[in-house]
Amino acid sequence: MIDLTVNEAVLASAVQQAKERDFRIPTFKQMRDPSLIPDDIKARLSNVGLWDQDPLNLYRITWHNDPVPFGGGFGGANYLEVPSEISGVEARIVMLEGKWFPTGAHKVGAAFGCLVPRLVTGQFDPATQKAVWPSTGNYCRGGAYDSTLLACESIAILPEGMSAERFHWLEEVAGEIIRTPGTESNVKEIFDKCNELRASGEDLVIFNQFDEFGNYLWHYSVTGPAMAEVLSKIMGPNDRFAGVTLTTGSAGTIASGDYLKQIYPNSKIVAGEATECPTMTDNGFGEHRIEGIGDKHIPWIHNVRNTDMAMAIDDEASVSLIRLFNEPAGHEYLASQGVSTDFIEKLPLLGISGVANMLMAIKFAKWYELTGNDVVMTVATDSMEMYGSRLTEMNAERGEFTMLDAAGVYHQYLMGQSTAHIQELDYYEAKRIHNLKYYTWVEQQGKTYDEIQAQWYDLDYWTGIQAMADPIDEMIESFNARIDS
Repeated sequence: MIDLTVNEAVLASAVQQAKERDFRIPTFKQMRDPSLIPDDIKARLSNVGLWDQDPLNLYRITWHNDPVPFGGGFGGANYLEVPSEISGVEARIVMLEGKWFPTGAHKVGAAFGCLVPRLVTGQFDPATQKAVWPSTGNYCRGGAYDSTLLACESIAILPEGMSAERFHWLEEVAGEIIRTPGTESNVKEIFDKCNELRASGEDLVIFNQFDEFGNYLWHYSVTGPAMAEVLSKIMGPNDRFAGVTLTTGSAGTIASGDYLKQIYPNSKIVAGEATECPTMTDNGFGEHRIEGIGDKHIPWIHNVRNTDMAMAIDDEASVSLIRLFNEPAGHEYLASQGVSTDFIEKLPLLGISGVANMLMAIKFAKWYELTGNDVVMTVATDSMEMYGSRLTEMNAERGEFTMLDAAGVYHQYLMGQSTAHIQELDYYEAKRIHNLKYYTWVEQQGKTYDEIQAQWYDLDYWTGIQAMADPIDEMIESFNARIDS
């Protein structure tokens, strides 16, 4: 659960630090509905860039930013709808756009969701303690960014094999960068580094996205409602929301499915991974190239009992498709297949994991033979801004991407996407996946047997977390009032 015990002495220090930085905290309500943001803050944002290291940008931790790099206000949730010329299915596939957050990825919201409860309770003192952000990519970028706005020392931890753009950006923002061995699948090495830091005696707080329920709560309270808003806008009277498909890095985003299922009880929640590291689907292991999703464990914050399907995506499909979607020959071939110029121009909104999420939606639509009246929701976690170096690397390794290459990728990985590597989860299949948490979290990371059992058997466990946004909002409002006093 999220601990809301107050340490008054540390809280007073945190308030003073925020006062010196002119730092105010948006509530969950404001991140969900920016119309509630005070007018004076909106006016001041008109002179601030989306990625600027300005505390005002905390109020841009929302899906509702105007899709511009500077001075934007707020509108509807940003989304794109994938045409059938891309998906090869009749079902409507809709993706929230993560590019229009500060740092260019929605993980800045998940990081903030973890930071805020510690900050407003006095469990973290930004004046004296370092904030540690373990991640496979975008989460540590979001955490380092949030820390910088608060003038707090930060440590970003991520695998050494992540894209060069991530490291270049972090060098300008994070106080310290720790590169752990491996790539996306090497999450245990990140946990080992966190344990080493804990034992060092240094005064720090570790914000672990894989077990911090602030991550789950942010997506339940902010991402889920943004999806519901889009669905209410686009669905007709005869349409049906079929489900949400999401790769499970930290499993934070999949909390949006818990929110949607409460509105649409017949909808499905689909959890995805790479076929090269099939932890959920085959109790397996390995290494893959879908940057931003970590494997070989089940995240503590994943509500597995509420998950209906596990699915694996070939990482070659994702990395080949970013070539199709971003190389000139790819654009030319897609145009020849009837894809509109307007949509081709939007394709750079999909980073590698966003492509994987889209492929999951395609497989899901094929599995259930969905029609044009069915809607599938997913997320473009980030954009190609963090992956240009991967295109350069692939061109060096494989040669120039030609029209023939484009035809092969299009027909193999889009039109030819199969229903392989899919498991519908009955009670015991879901419990099998949930039980895998034991080996990481109870044996290695100090969680208790009672709590892992409560996650499965206590029907109030997850709804109790979902109900914590309002109490935290009250504490945020109190924190801001103390800054202004």
